[in-house]
Amino acid sequence: MLNIGKKDEDSGDVGIWNNLDKSVVLQETRAFNESPLNPRKCRTILTKMIYLLYQSEPFQRKEATEAFFAITKLFQSHDASLRQMVYLAIKELSNIADDVIMATSSLTRDMNHKSDVIYRANAIRALINITDSSMLQGIERFLKQAIVDKNPSVSSAAIVSALHLVGSNREVVKRWSNEVQEAINSKGLITQYHALGLMYQIRQHDRMAVIKMVQNYSRGSLRSPYAYCMLIRYASKVMNEEDGNGRSMYDLLESWLRHKNDMVVYEVAKAICNLRDVTDKELFPAVSALQLMLVNHKVTLKFAAIRTLNKLAMTHPSAVSPCNLDMENLITDSNRSIATFAITTLLKTGNEASVDRLMKQITGFMSEISDEFKIIVIDAIRSLCLKFPTKQSLMLNFLSNVLREEGGYEYKRAIVEGIFDIMNHIPESKEFALSHLCEFIEDCEFTKLAVRILYLLGLEGPKAKQPSKYIRYIYNRVILENATVRAAAVSALSRFGVEIGDLRERIKVLLTRCLDDPDDEVRDRATMYLRVLESEELCKKYISNETTFVWATLERNLIDYIENTLAHESPFIIDNISIVSKAQEKAETQRARAALQEASNPVTLPSTPATFANAAKAAVDPQTYYSRQIEKIPHLAVLGQLFKTSKVTELTESETEYVITCVKHMFPQHL
Repeated sequence: MLNIGKKDEDSGDVGIWNNLDKSVVLQETRAFNESPLNPRKCRTILTKMIYLLYQSEPFQRKEATEAFFAITKLFQSHDASLRQMVYLAIKELSNIADDVIMATSSLTRDMNHKSDVIYRANAIRALINITDSSMLQGIERFLKQAIVDKNPSVSSAAIVSALHLVGSNREVVKRWSNEVQEAINSKGLITQYHALGLMYQIRQHDRMAVIKMVQNYSRGSLRSPYAYCMLIRYASKVMNEEDGNGRSMYDLLESWLRHKNDMVVYEVAKAICNLRDVTDKELFPAVSALQLMLVNHKVTLKFAAIRTLNKLAMTHPSAVSPCNLDMENLITDSNRSIATFAITTLLKTGNEASVDRLMKQITGFMSEISDEFKIIVIDAIRSLCLKFPTKQSLMLNFLSNVLREEGGYEYKRAIVEGIFDIMNHIPESKEFALSHLCEFIEDCEFTKLAVRILYLLGLEGPKAKQPSKYIRYIYNRVILENATVRAAAVSALSRFGVEIGDLRERIKVLLTRCLDDPDDEVRDRATMYLRVLESEELCKKYISNETTFVWATLERNLIDYIENTLAHESPFIIDNISIVSKAQEKAETQRARAALQEASNPVTLPSTPATFANAAKAAVDPQTYYSRQIEKIPHLAVLGQLFKTSKVTELTESETEYVITCVKHMFPQHL
């Protein structure tokens, strides 16, 4: 075989065949006609051809056909390694070349070869790729014999080939049930696994047959742990498809927790944890099994167990809490992935008394992990703070400390988003959080974060007990930062001038200094806000205004205006856009976000604040979806622009066979 050395990334060598030319390789196939054949040379040519195919090099049908028939001449060689490459090349060319059935006789002969080393199993795999439905009956007898063959590799090859045929020739494969059942009882571990999978494919549309299959093979007839894992998945699927809280196979799953193979035990525990509407009592044996895995010496087993417990803690924290002591020992584990899962799980299952101890352990842990894991920890801390509001000062101190450490944009954004959420849900934490954010923007290297924090300071700063203390931090940004941050700082300063009459003159002085700024945007904003501050009416109209547009409607109308060239003759009329209060907009956004999470996964929390933000963005104003649907219906489109869409109202009980819901749409012209 070819001796291909290890690729050296530093040397700039991107592969020995990086510059292969397809036409040259096709010309080299003439070597297949030589007599005697050189097996080593032919293997090299076939390897080049397969390499080109794997690199998505396009082969014309004529080229592929000529190459295919040239390859068939290599069947005269008895070199085992060359024959293996021939089978592989035939499989790859079978979908491109014409008249590939011409190789059927050679492959059928190899399938019945006396040697079990290379020929039989590989010949079966190649033969299935070139066989169509009309020719399947001709080789059906050979495939049925191969399924019950004593050689596990031959039997597995035949069963996997049958799995590929199920989609297009289900009725033919169904006739092989007896042979498949015999293969399930064979001694080959991988053969049992493949045979059980094929038996399920044959019976999957008959629910009672699947239940009977699970019950029959749960009595100890299987020797393969892979087959047991497959059987466990079938059993859990049957249970999840049952009406109500059916637990017909729970006792069967629970008995498998005492299996001697760790893989089977974990698969059972995972299946029980994923059951629909599972109770803490039903979870107890599965959690106990996972708890034992936490102290296992196998790293993969520990990782699998802690990851499953982490997911379970989102919905059943009380069921996972007995494992807290073992999970605390994993915080110092050398595998950082395991340690991260341990910490985030403890943050979900811990009680208020254990928060202080956990935070001390996390402080030393944060410096040892990457930003990706840090974001997960930050999100868990945010959730814990919302769970125990009395610990908000401790959490904010921790978040402010890590905010000053080195880190990338996503990591810093996750921390800032966490502080924002704490402020929104715990009002008494606002001033403490604002002071931490002020310190952060003194040395913030990310413009987007600085702008967001300045906007928040403009909204919440004037409502603080001592609003004047924030002005210094904001004006420092006007002096020291780039143009984008300076413009945001000017807008934030103007809000202080509008909301607090005692500070208005001082704010005017600061804004006057901004008139000499080198950036146009900063100067324009300063000029506008100075003019606004001169009139109470302008202040109420442009700054203190607590109403806003329905942004989804505005966006849709703007898109329609841009796409309709005839509408360009008149200006865009913004007065037609619906106006709502900012409180209503916020409530609608939160409702839509909650509805989206419930619809997609009612028990899964976003893994990062970025995911949380993306979910909210995708869910804003559900009436956008309805508007687009109404526009596609001519009879409804004449009603005009959609003004408001109601919440979904259930007209029937959710337990009934047919569930009917109602959504009311209101139009301005028909109120």
